[in-house]
Amino acid sequence: MLARCYARKKVSSELHTTNSRSRSIAIHTITMLRPRLRIPRASRIWRPILSCRSIHQIPTLDQFKPEEGVPGLLSPGGFDMAWTQYMQLVIERLNALTAGTQFEQEKTLSILKATAREASQAPIFNYASMAHNNHLFFERLAHIPEGQEGIPDEDRIPPALMNDLVKQFSSIETLRREFLVTAMAMFGPGFVWLVQNAQTQDLRILTTYLAGTPYTAGHWRRQGVDMNTQGINSPDTVKAFMERTKTGAGADTGGKFTQAAPGGIDVIPLLVLNTWEHVWLRDYGIGAGGLGGKRQFVEDWWRCIDWNKVDAARRPPPPKERSS
Repeated sequence: MLARCYARKKVSSELHTTNSRSRSIAIHTITMLRPRLRIPRASRIWRPILSCRSIHQIPTLDQFKPEEGVPGLLSPGGFDMAWTQYMQLVIERLNALTAGTQFEQEKTLSILKATAREASQAPIFNYASMAHNNHLFFERLAHIPEGQEGIPDEDRIPPALMNDLVKQFSSIETLRREFLVTAMAMFGPGFVWLVQNAQTQDLRILTTYLAGTPYTAGHWRRQGVDMNTQGINSPDTVKAFMERTKTGAGADTGGKFTQAAPGGIDVIPLLVLNTWEHVWLRDYGIGAGGLGGKRQFVEDWWRCIDWNKVDAARRPPPPKERSS
């Protein structure tokens, strides 16, 4: 009896061991056949390609090298402050303000024209206009080799442009004095422009203060009045404001708005003088005692103008209609 019970336990134990081994083999087989989840290395993880958007960049000035500055006008340090650092600042601010808007791929000229009328977009206008104006100021400068600073104006200005300037201002010396007197009369910072009337080809000098623009499409922000001397209650200031805010300003009929200012003319900027202090203060000082200062800066600027570029910017006169 005891022997029989012992035999049953032994058989049961063997069966249990066999079943355990079978289940272990089955699990191992399933594990081998199951596909493994492979986690790729960090370097192999798919990375989406970032879309590149067009952003505004600092224009290049091929005629100047940073280590030379603007010979006859600005030292390397002065050039670095007035061009490199300042343009970096306004472009950074402009990119921050226009990111994700319809202006992020537009040129600065298009931006200032589109935002001049909207008070809510004044910061965008200011940086776009300053970037455009400052670039135009430096772009119209020439690299004057050492020893050629004293070349007479008659030898530097193309003959056709010379004739038109003398016709409008009586002489080149008068034009130079007009620029100097106008710049010195500006108490606040801004720009002095030589512009061409697109309709009549006449040449005129006008001023814009702060970030003001001479372009007709941006006439809402021309800022041609010096608030330091005129004041908000000045008749000229009030008249200019009313002309720009009347209903149907610039309209031919009804309330249609055009890009032309009320009674305004389409002007083409040919030359611009930047009178902001950061441009000349480092190299010329404050000008106390009649030494240096803005006056000397303007006189040196006149000798560094690239008159060939000024002439190239002019719009040719429209063809005359043939008489029948």
